[in-house]
Amino acid sequence: MAADDDDYIYDEATGDWRPKSELAAEAAKASEVRDAAGNVLADGDSVTLIKDLKVKGANQTLKQGTVIRSIRLTDNPEEIDCRHDAIKGLVLRTEFVRKR
Repeated sequence: MAADDDDYIYDEATGDWRPKSELAAEAAKASEVRDAAGNVLADGDSVTLIKDLKVKGANQTLKQGTVIRSIRLTDNPEEIDCRHDAIKGLVLRTEFVRKR
């Protein structure tokens, strides 16, 4: 339950006045980066590809089961920045990876 001294903000989506702390908690949860299985990802995690992926511009295919180490999160919760031996500047969609 919200504290009595909590500021209230009008939520246009629901049409209700809601506590600021409640809205902040929902925003934090929405910005979590999750893999295809729903696991939360963090900087430095290792992931495994769950599907063969053709890499645009590299004329190469990354095979299912390939391990990508030391990922970095981006501003977009649906994408991760990573390194691969043969490909520099690789950005993968989180729907194609599973946390290792």
